[in-house]
Amino acid sequence: MKSNKELHACTICGLNQEQPLRNDEGACPSCRIVLRYIQEQPETVKKLWRHYQNEPILPEAATRLMDSEVELPEVLDGKRYRTIDRDRNKWYLSVSEVNGKPVEVFASTAFDRDHELQSRISNLTTITRLISLILRHIFLDEALTFNKCLKQIQRSSRQKNDLPDMLYGVLSRYNTPQE
Repeated sequence: MKSNKELHACTICGLNQEQPLRNDEGACPSCRIVLRYIQEQPETVKKLWRHYQNEPILPEAATRLMDSEVELPEVLDGKRYRTIDRDRNKWYLSVSEVNGKPVEVFASTAFDRDHELQSRISNLTTITRLISLILRHIFLDEALTFNKCLKQIQRSSRQKNDLPDMLYGVLSRYNTPQE
C-alpha cells in the first residue's frame, strides 16, 4: 500500500521526516541539537574537529606581526582632500598610501597660527596619529602596542596641559616595564 504522506529530508543528515521541518536550516530534531551545540560551544567543536579530522576546522590565519615599527618608504603615494568644518574653517586631509591602502593620515589648516584653534589642532593631531597607527597595524601588520599609542599621544601635544599632554600623563601611569 502506497502512502500519500509527503517526506521531507533533513538538509544535514538526509533523514526523511513525515513532518515538515520548521526551522531555517531544514534540520531534523536530532540535527537541531547538534546545530545548537555548534552555536553554543564553538571552541569544543573546534577541538573535536581537530581530534577526528587531524586538522583545524578552518585554516589558521597567517599572522605576521612585526616587533618593531614598520619602516615606511621616504616617498609615499597619497591623496589630499580639502574640507570645511561647521565654523567654515578650511582643513586639508592628506592620506598616504602603500599599495593603494591608507597607512597615514595628516590634517592641517590655514589657521595653524590662530591660538583659538591650537587646542583643536592638537586634538586632531592626536586623532590622526592614532588612526595612522591603526592603519599601519591593519594594512602593514605593524604591531600595535600600548607604548606606541603613548608615544603618538605625547608627540601630538602642542603645549603643556593641552588634552594630549593630559592624556599622556594619565595613561603613562598604566605603562608597566616590559620584561
